[in-house]
Amino acid sequence: MNGTIAKLALAALLGRRRFWLLVAFPVIMIGLTALVAVMAGDDEFGWQMVGLLGYPLVLPLVAILAASSVLGPEVDDGSIVYLLSKPVNRHAVAISKWVVAWVATLVVGAGSVLAAGLVVEPGEQAAAWLVASLVAGTTYSALFLALSAVTRHAVVIGLVFVLIWENLLGSIFSGVAWLSINDWGVRVGHEVSAALDDPANLAWALLASLVVTAGGVFFAGDRLRSFALTGDE
Repeated sequence: MNGTIAKLALAALLGRRRFWLLVAFPVIMIGLTALVAVMAGDDEFGWQMVGLLGYPLVLPLVAILAASSVLGPEVDDGSIVYLLSKPVNRHAVAISKWVVAWVATLVVGAGSVLAAGLVVEPGEQAAAWLVASLVAGTTYSALFLALSAVTRHAVVIGLVFVLIWENLLGSIFSGVAWLSINDWGVRVGHEVSAALDDPANLAWALLASLVVTAGGVFFAGDRLRSFALTGDE
């Protein structure tokens, strides 16, 4: 972890127009959840907004925007090569950037899911969605950081991954749950409240989340090392 690089990553995150999108989507989601819950007069409709919009769509979108903002611009304009010319461990650079993206994802993404849940009904189910969001948000942020280190089109690819694999195919084929970050988080949240589904084995959900998180950050650092050696864009 490098404090200077973390500050630069935070400045990049806060100083780009993507930041306003990162904040806008959760705010809109909370507003829609509150509106639906009030107009329907039934908490069940509010929970559907959390389970169908907040957790599976807004949370990963926040992770995509946060991860791509802390690393993507430097890869795009080639300035990452100048950063890596400094005597700083490449994995320390990746960890520093991931920590910023991770904190932003949890505060804005997981925080908004919790806020939406509290708007519907404070209690066990809101806490369960928070736990699910913490697990999924942590994993998403590492995966999308690695993706940002590989391609300039991380946002587009990340959206395709979330919409097609995590949501569309995940809703059709039950076996996808074993390879779905979305379902891993839900499975952990199920331990807090049975209102959440039980799509996969708990031990697998925890282990898979840990492996993808550690692997994503490590891969990003390894990719940054190749930038320093070859000057790739």
